[in-house]
Amino acid sequence: MHYHHRVRGDRLGAIPANAALEQYRVVPAHYRGRLLHVQFQQVKTAASKQTLRALDAVNFLMADVHTGVGPFLAIYLAASRHWNPRAIGVALSAGGIAGLIAQTPVGAFVDRLRQKRVALAVGTALLGIGALAVIYSQSFADMVGAQIVMGVVGTFFPPAMAGMTLGIVGRAGLDWRIGRNETFNHAGNVFGAVAAGLLGYIFARESIFYFTAANCVITIVAIFFIRADEIDFAWARGCEKGEVANEQNVSGFREVLINRSLSIFILSVVLFHFANAAMLPLVGQELSVGHPRAASLCMAVCIVGAQLVMVPVALMAGRLAPEWGRRAVFLIGFAALPIRGVLYTLSGNPIYLTGVQLLDGIGAGIFGVMSVLIISDLTRGTGRFNFVQGLVATATGLGASLSNSVAGFIVQRAGYNVAFLALAGIASIALAIFATAMPETKRRRHYAVSDFARLRALSPSSAA
Repeated sequence: MHYHHRVRGDRLGAIPANAALEQYRVVPAHYRGRLLHVQFQQVKTAASKQTLRALDAVNFLMADVHTGVGPFLAIYLAASRHWNPRAIGVALSAGGIAGLIAQTPVGAFVDRLRQKRVALAVGTALLGIGALAVIYSQSFADMVGAQIVMGVVGTFFPPAMAGMTLGIVGRAGLDWRIGRNETFNHAGNVFGAVAAGLLGYIFARESIFYFTAANCVITIVAIFFIRADEIDFAWARGCEKGEVANEQNVSGFREVLINRSLSIFILSVVLFHFANAAMLPLVGQELSVGHPRAASLCMAVCIVGAQLVMVPVALMAGRLAPEWGRRAVFLIGFAALPIRGVLYTLSGNPIYLTGVQLLDGIGAGIFGVMSVLIISDLTRGTGRFNFVQGLVATATGLGASLSNSVAGFIVQRAGYNVAFLALAGIASIALAIFATAMPETKRRRHYAVSDFARLRALSPSSAA
């Protein structure tokens, strides 16, 4: 709800008589002649404890649901179904390619979607059905179809959760809340990986997929504990205008895409993911060559260990972002990647390589928080918050997919150390671009509505 008022001299236009002043803030004003036009925007009331705790639960549970059965599908198809590597690769690639193609249009769809809770619950149910389809599908076509559906549905979760979070807490609380979301998400990743691994080891491999399906049911229950009336549709898509339901007040796609800061940001994060995606697979390949018996254990420790590091890093990033700014915090994440690439070349010891991989927790933990905050800043008032999230996810996905192919070619021609140094060089370019060309995106604080003295000081008559 917006109210337009005028200030002439020391006279301030009235807001609704039954409203408390602390319920309003001043949005940037403008002069028209000697008249100062001030826009009052109603401040959203704080979210309830029920909604905030439900957000925690959904982010924790969603970690396992969103990643789905992908990490364990290859093992199941090879060991239980006796599929050949080619068929497994096609099934896994089908879901990945479908998700990559769907990310940007899904983000645009989330922007227009009002019933985000319901859609999130439906998507979770589809992922649960997909997990069961892995067990009961009898043909190759059925398996590929299930993976395509899961790949497309999986792209809905990140923008929907970020959009709902923005709609619940607003921009004032987004820094801390996104950090908390990512903290619970990474903790859920650790829990899901350990639980699925133990279930697959102690019981049959099929128990992993039953576990995922059961987790989907619990997640759906948690989703509906988020109160629908506390999700502001305008804020959830990055708008600040009163007439957000009217698409005429939403920026066009071209207007968003020509933003120079957004272009620099996308280029930086694409190079970041290009350098980062192949590092862990290369570590696994190097371990399997020199230490085949320890390779699987070390890889498990690398994955779980990095996720454990991401938990406090994400929480800290959310707390530092308001004080340090997005750029300063993100530079730490960018800087960790080239250092990690160089350190890989110093020793081939499994324990050493596992320890170096923990640095991935710093870069990835910061990236998960800062990317959402920067996109929120860059799309402020455009109504294209979730569309840009999908666009960035598509771009980084392309960069990550090319990374493994290029790194594999370098390893074949020049060895692992050269490949690590090449990836570290690309990461350094990403760091340099972000450090020199990317501006700080966090805006200055708005004036408080109760500070009428400042409003009067802006008036030309008061300065006379």
